Amino acid sequence: MEHLTVQRDIDLYERMVSGDQKAFENLYMKYEKLIYSFAYRMTQNHSSAEEVVQEVFLKLWKKHAQYLEEKGKFSSWLLTITRNASMDLLSRQTKHQHAEFEEHDSLTDTALHIEGVIEKKEQSNTVHTAIAQLNEEQQTVIRLCYLNGMSHEKISSDTGVPLGTVKSRIRLALKHLKSSQTLQRDYHFT
Repeated sequence: MEHLTVQRDIDLYERMVSGDQKAFENLYMKYEKLIYSFAYRMTQNHSSAEEVVQEVFLKLWKKHAQYLEEKGKFSSWLLTITRNASMDLLSRQTKHQHAEFEEHDSLTDTALHIEGVIEKKEQSNTVHTAIAQLNEEQQTVIRLCYLNGMSHEKISSDTGVPLGTVKSRIRLALKHLKSSQTLQRDYHFT
């Protein structure tokens, strides 16, 4: 019985190689479920298993896979092709996912960076607009203190304004900035 099945597979295979579509359909009907279940066990995914089945039978039909009887049973040969196709598919999927993640991460990093730059620029513009609403003396001390990072003492010594006056101007400037419509709108000061 085994010999008849092997012979039949060989006959079907040889007829298929010579262009007999019916022989190809018979091989498909006979082995599709076996190939699918084997591919599914390897890929653990229904659509991937279906893709492997399609790839295996496409290789058969396009004569990219050649069966030699002396190498073993036809079904074993088909399962070897199935295993290789499954491994190739898994490898491609892994590379594709890795590339997608890298691309997504890169795009996300770039988007976050650009968003951060834009946000800082908008905040800077808002702060500069609010500072411009202060009187000139208050603008000077706020810029020196908060934008240039100078200490109260350094501002006093560089400008020749007494330390107490510098502190008063900073305190008044901050009070005005806190009540500024621009900063309240953008930063929700209360």
